[in-house]
Amino acid sequence: MKTNKVLYHFAFWLLAYLFWVFIFRNSTLVLTHAITIQFCYLVFIAANYYFNILYNIPQLLNKKEYLKFTLLFVLGITVTALMRVPVSMWVSRYVFKLSNIHFDYFAVFYNSFVNILFWVVVILSGRMIIEKIRSEVYIEQIEKERVANELDFLRAQFNPHFLFNSINSIYAHIDKSNKTARNMLLVFSDMLRYQLYECNVEKIALERELNYIRNYIAIQKGRLDERIAISFCDGAIKAPIQIAPLILVTFIENAFKYVGFNESKSNCIDISLTYKNGNLAFRVFNTKDAFINKVEKASGLGIANVKRRLELLYPGKHELRIDDHEESYEINLTFLEV
Repeated sequence: MKTNKVLYHFAFWLLAYLFWVFIFRNSTLVLTHAITIQFCYLVFIAANYYFNILYNIPQLLNKKEYLKFTLLFVLGITVTALMRVPVSMWVSRYVFKLSNIHFDYFAVFYNSFVNILFWVVVILSGRMIIEKIRSEVYIEQIEKERVANELDFLRAQFNPHFLFNSINSIYAHIDKSNKTARNMLLVFSDMLRYQLYECNVEKIALERELNYIRNYIAIQKGRLDERIAISFCDGAIKAPIQIAPLILVTFIENAFKYVGFNESKSNCIDISLTYKNGNLAFRVFNTKDAFINKVEKASGLGIANVKRRLELLYPGKHELRIDDHEESYEINLTFLEV
């Protein structure tokens, strides 16, 4: 990319140089003289152009410091026009060998100032017009993408709506005596609603997240062996804490996925959440079988993803420790100053 930009700039100035040489050459100048004069102009015009593009416009004009921009713009033209006076005198005497001519310093300065000013304004104006057009095209493209994404989102709303209607229909057909199944379906519906409609924010009230976790644990209890002890303690936290949604439940899902069952020892999942001195501490512990498939255990994409989310959402404001032992797995996550 940098090489392409350098080549682009080189080609532009080369074409500008050839344009000035052949278009503005008059009958009083031989070609070699025109080449030399226009090259001197090229150097000073290019110097002003890059000064304005790299500093004056982004640092002053774009920040609406118009007076400073104008003063520096005129100062740049003036300095380069003054510099061209001795350069022009040196070229006349030592390159063109014109020793007996009267050298009008003011006329050289004036002509240099006008020429440099004109071409710098023309080139900068062309550059800014091109950038303006590009910016408008880019904004138009972004707006089209936004509208397309909004339409996709609105279309996607049909499926959840249909899904909730289906859940309601299933609920109505479950025998009223089967309270367990009816309650589990209601819990599932509440969890689904939370994921679809409440999690599209950066942070959410901790109590809403805890309600989701309680529902998740309630459903998981229904499928696990009753001899696996499951405990969840949220410490009755009353502080108005905001937390990233669905960031804790990943560790809980991992615990339910890998909890082991061994009749010769106790099996458990222990989940706790405490808040003290502005820090929120989260702990998940589960027993596991030593012979869990190593490949399966290593494919912890969910844990890797949540680690990355923590790095992005809580940079320098969280501590995560994972203790993976042969017969147990424990995570301790602390949110600092939530």
